[in-house]
Amino acid sequence: MPWITDHPDGSTVTVWAIPGASRTEIRGFHDGALRIRLAAPAEDGKANRELLRLLKAETGARRVTLLGGAASRKKTVLLRNINPEQGRKLLGRGDA
Repeated sequence: MPWITDHPDGSTVTVWAIPGASRTEIRGFHDGALRIRLAAPAEDGKANRELLRLLKAETGARRVTLLGGAASRKKTVLLRNINPEQGRKLLGRGDA
C-alpha cells in the first residue's frame, strides 16, 4: 500500500507518528508510512495537533484533517487541495 493516495478532496497520507521526540521532523518511512517525529507528547491530543500543524506547514494544504488513528502511532491524514504527486514532492524526500 502506498503511503500517499488519491482522495476526492486531495490526498490521504499514512503516517507513523513518534511522539515525545527531541524535535518535530519528517524522518523517512516506516512500514509503508511517512515517519514523523513529534516534539509534543502523546497526551490530550498534543502530538496530533503538532502533526497536523507540521503537515500543513510543509505542504501548504488549505486544510489538514486527521481521518483515523487518533490514539495510534499509525494515522491517516487528509491533505485538502494537495494531489498525491504534489504530496510526494513536498513530503517524500526520496519516497519509499
